[in-house]
Amino acid sequence: MKPFSLKERLNGFWYAFKGIWLALQAEHNFRIHLLAALFAIVIGFYFNVSKQDWLWLTLAIALVLITEMINTAIEQLVDLVEPNQNPLAGKIKDMAAAAVLIAAITSAIIGTIILWPYFCLILI
Repeated sequence: MKPFSLKERLNGFWYAFKGIWLALQAEHNFRIHLLAALFAIVIGFYFNVSKQDWLWLTLAIALVLITEMINTAIEQLVDLVEPNQNPLAGKIKDMAAAAVLIAAITSAIIGTIILWPYFCLILI
């Protein structure tokens, strides 16, 4: 085992931020999810949601962004390993995309449960 190196640990953060930047540059869906997240954050501040609601909104946002990045990594890995059309590769990519869809639907439900009462207050 190598000895602990602060420089190597800090490089790990650099690589992680580089991955986020790459996703922002190349992945349209990641940008769409990020815009939706920013919209939810703005609405949360506008309605001054509770600390507990912020925890749920933060978790929902993170769930979508994390699954989108994992989906992207899986898709790129599959393309690297199997550049030709392959039914199994297609299934793998479809299942990874389905994970993002489930995360997005779950997050939309969480957002609706949290924010709907605030919208109702301004409608009344």
